[in-house]
Amino acid sequence: MSKEEQLYSDIPPTKLRNKEEKFKPAKTSWFWVQVASFFFFNMLENRFSAFRYTGMEQFSEEDKNIPTVIFAPHCNWWDGIVLYNITTRIFHKEIRLMVEELNRFPLLRRGGAFSVNKKSPQSAMKALNYSVEVLGNTNIILGIFPQGIIRPPYFRPIEFQTGLAYIAKNAAKRYGKVNLVPVGIEYTFLRDNRPEVLVRFGDKICLDTPNINRKDFTHLLERSLEKTCDDQFRQIAHGDLSNYKILFKQHLKWYRMIEQRLKRIDVKKQSGV
Repeated sequence: MSKEEQLYSDIPPTKLRNKEEKFKPAKTSWFWVQVASFFFFNMLENRFSAFRYTGMEQFSEEDKNIPTVIFAPHCNWWDGIVLYNITTRIFHKEIRLMVEELNRFPLLRRGGAFSVNKKSPQSAMKALNYSVEVLGNTNIILGIFPQGIIRPPYFRPIEFQTGLAYIAKNAAKRYGKVNLVPVGIEYTFLRDNRPEVLVRFGDKICLDTPNINRKDFTHLLERSLEKTCDDQFRQIAHGDLSNYKILFKQHLKWYRMIEQRLKRIDVKKQSGV
C-alpha cells in the first residue's frame, strides 16, 4: 500500500526547504499586467462554470483613493488566481500579492507577485515593509493570506500571524488611513457539472490611527474573516445567492441545453398500461 501524501503542514514551505532566498519585489509592466490579466481570467473560465460575488455595494467613490488590503483564507492553489481577478476585474486595479516560494515561479513577479521568506526574519521584514510602501499607490491593492500557511477548507479557528496588523498599523501611520477587507471564497457545485467560484466581501475595517495593539488588532481581523466565511457558508447552505452579481457565467453545454428543452416538453398523461 502506498504511503498517504501529507496534504497540510504547520511549517511554512520556506522553512521546510531550509534554503536562503533573497527578497524579490514585483517587476511589472503594462504589457505583462495585460498578459497576466488575460491568462488568469481564462484559467478560471476554463475550469469553473461561473464566478459570483457580493458585498461590493459597501464601497464608495472615496474608497478608490484609500490604500486597500484584501485578505482571505488560503486552502488551495486557486486562491491567488481568484484574488488576482478580484483586483483586476472587480476593483479595476493592479494587485501586489505576497507569495511564498516565489523563487520557484519567478514569472509571477511580472503579474504583481513579490516574495516572502519565513525562514529569514530579515527577508520577511523586507516583504512587510515593501507591502506598506506599495499601498502608497492607490491604483494598487495588496492581497495577503494572513494565516501564513495553507489550511484545510473550513479550518477553525482562523488564526493569523501578526504581519497583516504590522502592515495596517504602518500604512495608517504613513498614509493616514487604510481599508482592510476580509474576503470569503467558496468553490462549490451548484446546478452544473462544474463548480462555481463564490466570493463574499465582508465588512471593511477602516483603520485611521497607528495607535493599536498588534495582537488585539490581529484577533479583530481574525474574527472579521471568520464571520465573513461563516456567513457565506450559511447563505450558500440555504441556496440564497440573490445578492450575488455575476463576473462570468458559462453558456450551457449542448447536453445541458437538450436537458432544459426536455424539461419543457409537456408530456400528456395516458391512462392504462
